[in-house]
Amino acid sequence: MKAGTALVSGQRPEAELAHAAVEAALAAAGMERADHVILFLTHDFSRHAQPAVLAAARAAGCLSVSGATASGLFTERGWQLDQPAAAALVYSAPSSVVPADTPRLSLSGHSRLPFDWQDGQRRVGLLDTDAAVWSHGRTADNGCADFHLPGLNARLVRSSGLRLLGEPMSIEQCASYELRRVGGHSAADSLRRALPAELRDRPPLHHIAALRQADAPGIAILSANADGSLTLADTLNEGETISWAIRQPLGAEQAMREALKSAVNPEKSPDFALMFSCVGRGPLFYGNDDRDLVAFRDTFPDTPLLGAYGTGQIAPRAGQNLLFQNTALTLLFESNHV
Repeated sequence: MKAGTALVSGQRPEAELAHAAVEAALAAAGMERADHVILFLTHDFSRHAQPAVLAAARAAGCLSVSGATASGLFTERGWQLDQPAAAALVYSAPSSVVPADTPRLSLSGHSRLPFDWQDGQRRVGLLDTDAAVWSHGRTADNGCADFHLPGLNARLVRSSGLRLLGEPMSIEQCASYELRRVGGHSAADSLRRALPAELRDRPPLHHIAALRQADAPGIAILSANADGSLTLADTLNEGETISWAIRQPLGAEQAMREALKSAVNPEKSPDFALMFSCVGRGPLFYGNDDRDLVAFRDTFPDTPLLGAYGTGQIAPRAGQNLLFQNTALTLLFESNHV
């Protein structure tokens, strides 16, 4: 099969950027038309996305155009955060069959994971608050778009970049969103004791999370309070166990490399890939470059990649679909045509 990507930026959010991105992606794939297009646009397009979606459809010669606006865009060649931009992936479907275990690609402009997405079919995707979303060439009024890519098998690689800071501890006292005592200490003292010595005086709360299980979504710390309690972004219950974990650039990059390496199939490279990342991860986290993108290029040097940065990442876990933060989700697609 054939697939290609392109990223085009400009001074204004004009529909021509989407048209140019699809044309460049077709050229990269050696195609004249596409069977399917995934189009991501920067938030500059949020109030007038439909003309750009139609321009992409005209350039591709098909109506199967799905995607969303996002806080930033990237392909295997680079990223864009601070200019109006369009990024497109085009591919020719080898068949119309959708494998039963292939997750449904899901994009949302809501602030929370839609209730009816939490159970049922496995979903992988991106949430970005107030985003415009579209599928089959039309923007969605309800802020939700989901779709399958036929003819492909998909493998999911998830990397939270979190490093555990100790063993699980029992919660002894909490009330609603306030964690008061854990592991025999006040919540704040428990956290300080777990941190490396150089971070104890000024804990980087925005890079620390509480974990119920190692592979569960991290619970953000919103504030440290004068009474030694911590205000969290989710409620906990007395008797539960939690672990402290921290996200640091070097450790996150290493975890990403290990996760991607574990997904390598020595007999066949992916035909293309999608990556859903966090706007608080990418270049803003790593410092003027996206080390997750670099890790992908090093692991899959010849694989077209389309990606977007958002505020939440949607992935299945233990029979449910959950909303993660600060996580990089990579879907590796291979033709199911034999």
